[in-house]
Amino acid sequence: MPVRSKRKPKHIWLLTTAGVLTYILVGMLVRERRKGRKKRTRDPERTRKLLLQAAFREIHKSGFHNADLDTILAATGVTKGALYHHFDSKKALGYAIVEEVIAVSLRDKWLRPFGSGADPIDTLIGIVQATSLRLEVVRAGCPLNNLAQEMSQRDERFRRHLANVFHDWQEGTATALRRGQSEGTVRRDLDARETASFLIAMYEGYVMLAKNARDVNVWKVGIRNIVGWLRSLRASKKHTD
Repeated sequence: MPVRSKRKPKHIWLLTTAGVLTYILVGMLVRERRKGRKKRTRDPERTRKLLLQAAFREIHKSGFHNADLDTILAATGVTKGALYHHFDSKKALGYAIVEEVIAVSLRDKWLRPFGSGADPIDTLIGIVQATSLRLEVVRAGCPLNNLAQEMSQRDERFRRHLANVFHDWQEGTATALRRGQSEGTVRRDLDARETASFLIAMYEGYVMLAKNARDVNVWKVGIRNIVGWLRSLRASKKHTD
């Protein structure tokens, strides 16, 4: 019976990063390479969030119609096929941005603070005074306001999505003011819903004025005037006794 000869392991010379010649077994090299490979795993939820955030930044910078999908894809490293897997169209992406980015951001800034149970007037003053005065933020304007001006007349579905955000903002603020009225910290002669609407109009109006002027001082004046008006909403001691 013939005896099988054992194959001698092959060796290969390699030049290391330090410039030194060395050798290793070919089999070892293959195993090490295989071991070092990382299997790419798909994470659809993460991909969707990346697309939404990148698209939000691009739309906030350039507007919806001028937003470039290639710029969004380059920022995320996502393929166009993956983009259309998550969103059927550019408009579908825009609707999702309103619901999942802008609406969430607005709730976090304007409505969540009411959950502390503090005086709603103090809470609103704190929110307004916390508005960023960085020049790039002032020049960019409010994402909700920008889209409302650009898209409300062009696309009815866009208008409805944006209207829902404004409605939630108004109702959430009105609810907090009503609580203040029941607790005796907000004037009872006020219509809470109309007061909330006026606050939103005044705030967004100053956002637009400051954006158009490209002047932080316009916003500083706006904040001072809004805070002064909010203080006028406090119930007097005479009415709370």
